[in-house]
Amino acid sequence: MRFAQRMSRLGTETAFEVLAKAKDLERERKIKVIHLEIGEPDFDTPRNIIDAAIKAINQGYTHYTPSAGLMEVREVIAQEVSKTRNIKVTAQNVVITPGGKPIIFLPMFALIEEGDEVIYPNPGYPIYESVIDFIGAKSVPIQLREENDFRLDTEELKSLVTDRTRMIIINSPHNPTGGILTEKDLETIAEIAISKDIYVLSDEIYSRIIYEGEHHSIASLPGMQERTIILDGLSKTFAMTGWRLGYGVMNKELAPHIAKLMTNSASCTASFTQIATIEALTGPQDDVEKMVEEFKKRREVTIGGLNSIPKISCKTPKGAFYAFPNVKEIGWGAKKLADHLLEEAGVAVLSGTAFGKYGEGYLRISYANSAENIKKGLERIKTTVEKL
Repeated sequence: MRFAQRMSRLGTETAFEVLAKAKDLERERKIKVIHLEIGEPDFDTPRNIIDAAIKAINQGYTHYTPSAGLMEVREVIAQEVSKTRNIKVTAQNVVITPGGKPIIFLPMFALIEEGDEVIYPNPGYPIYESVIDFIGAKSVPIQLREENDFRLDTEELKSLVTDRTRMIIINSPHNPTGGILTEKDLETIAEIAISKDIYVLSDEIYSRIIYEGEHHSIASLPGMQERTIILDGLSKTFAMTGWRLGYGVMNKELAPHIAKLMTNSASCTASFTQIATIEALTGPQDDVEKMVEEFKKRREVTIGGLNSIPKISCKTPKGAFYAFPNVKEIGWGAKKLADHLLEEAGVAVLSGTAFGKYGEGYLRISYANSAENIKKGLERIKTTVEKL
């Protein structure tokens, strides 16, 4: 077949590839792989949310909805975002999508021309760079450095901005490092965005999985709500990855264009998952709090274990559920090491380069697994590394 040239510019998400490879290895060798690669909470969706979805199906919420989402659900999301980000949001600012990824794709399609520049974090979620390249824009990475707690350097950001810069992408808490931008960082980014008339795509999908301090959204800063697109959803916070419920919060001028793109692509988000969103956001939050507390305990197990392995060091992440250990002393490329750990130790992790070129020398380890399995995985890693 002859494919469109643009397909050569489209990247992927390595976590799913490694998961598939690990599953194949389990079947072929009849071994138990320790899965520390996938960014998915290992908890079940809270029962009250499941019951709300079942009830919605029984009530006939099995049909099309408006492309932007059901009005009553958008209103609930607007109330939640108004409260948590300390901004005034209405349903007209909200577009509901099947998962969070459309809020990366669709605003770029609506706002970015070929040749425009988009600054994004590197290492960072790989879909940012993939979409920038796919639409024919210029991807401009800003390196996140360990010595800066994996926060972007705002002075470097200033140097990367040109007259063609159209958008800056930020992600806090951050995947893959667990780093968090400070209020001062956000203030400087806001100053740059306002002075240069740049949009900010703020990926806040991990906003409730924070272990130190509290979440701050750049949208809450003066002059930023109108030029910020907030990406959020239920996948991580409520262990609802398979439900595919995400949403974007943006200015009222942009929202109809995103809804039109939804009409032309996915039509709408499943109606019963939308109704379940009301229960998720307004119902009891005990399960979320318990999950975050458990992640915090696993974080201590993970970081302590990694720092006990020769030639590996790891900073303590402040949010999300990922560790980003430095493995440079081992002297292997990150991809080669990750492959070796899967093949020889039966531990699935991701190479830092799965998140961009500046991830070389690091691995990403997800502690969205039981403490028992994490300990087993780290013991296997230690045994394997000591033989290198």
